[in-house]
Amino acid sequence: MTRDASKLINLKWKPEGFVAYGDNNWGRILGVGDIEGDDDVIIKDVLLEDGLKHNLLSISQLCDKCNKITF
Repeated sequence: MTRDASKLINLKWKPEGFVAYGDNNWGRILGVGDIEGDDDVIIKDVLLEDGLKHNLLSISQLCDKCNKITF
């Protein structure tokens, strides 16, 4: 999730729905797009949200898309 539309490629404006955070707060979804990272890695289906203070990645969603996660 991000609040910065300039970070997204293939942005599709889709102002519908809300997402819940771990602290029981809610954010409004504005759209969905992809983020291109280092080494041509693309993270797909990243939500653009209103009022988000930090960019967030869900480890479980990355694993669901067959990404290898190393800590």
